[in-house]
Amino acid sequence: MTVTAARGGRVAGLKAESGHPGRPHTSYALFLLPGVLAFTAVVVVPFLMNTGISFTNWQGVGTPSWTGLANYRALVDDSEFWASFRHSLFMVLAMAVVPTALGLVLASALFDYIGRHFGSRIVAVLRACYYLPQVLPIAVAGIVWSWILAPDDGSLNALLKAVGLGSWQRDWLGDPDFALYSVMGVMVWVQLGFPLVVFMAGLQRVDPALHEAAELDGAGWWRRFWHITLPQIRPEISVVLLWCTIAALKVFGAVYVLTKGGPGGATDVPSYFSFATFFEKTQVGYGAAVSTVLTVIVLALALVGLRFQTRAEDAEEGVRA
Repeated sequence: MTVTAARGGRVAGLKAESGHPGRPHTSYALFLLPGVLAFTAVVVVPFLMNTGISFTNWQGVGTPSWTGLANYRALVDDSEFWASFRHSLFMVLAMAVVPTALGLVLASALFDYIGRHFGSRIVAVLRACYYLPQVLPIAVAGIVWSWILAPDDGSLNALLKAVGLGSWQRDWLGDPDFALYSVMGVMVWVQLGFPLVVFMAGLQRVDPALHEAAELDGAGWWRRFWHITLPQIRPEISVVLLWCTIAALKVFGAVYVLTKGGPGGATDVPSYFSFATFFEKTQVGYGAAVSTVLTVIVLALALVGLRFQTRAEDAEEGVRA
């Protein structure tokens, strides 16, 4: 009775001090205010201004002339615009699908096999090596890869010639038939480290007893990976796929450094198409329409992905309950 009364007194005292028992403290909003103001100034206001410009015909100087939906109607019939979005699908494959699949296998191999037989230090070194491209500035990585893929004195063509495969030599970034695939290969290299690190963090929360029991029952590595590892790290897979897909839709730096959308638009993507329309063709209103459409698509994809993830988490909690 004495302990209960003392606890009740402390709780009552805390409620009296807060002034609003049972409600969140209103001062928390003060901590959110700087972030909200920065987000409004850096994201919301420029987006609204860009959206307003997309309804005009403007060359960047002078007074914009209102054209309504003319720019958006022109986008519907613009073959270059739709070609850039088709290239984005290839970039999604290179930056989201392939790195996620490879990252899953590599993370599981590092965690289950290499870590067990060679120790955690080797795993840490390999993980850092895979993640290094994420740390490098994309301009630096693009310049290095442009040297490697150069048609005359590039390392790749020199290697092919040295091993007797001179007939495979190509102008990897200058040939319209190979340029997009070359950029995709570079982006797989750049993006692979992010899924790998996320999946290795997720693997640490998988109960080792599950793998030990499956191994005692005679299950091989692949069966344990498919039936135990994948279901356990499903939330990480969803996050990686969503994050990398959004990054693929927004990709700009690698295309700008490696090919500038060429040759002949073979590697053009919506972000670079908008940039070129803005600054090279000085069709600011049309470029703003392209970037507005791209922003809306990215936001819609993010909201849909988060919605599906929330439903999956709720369903999983319901099953556990």
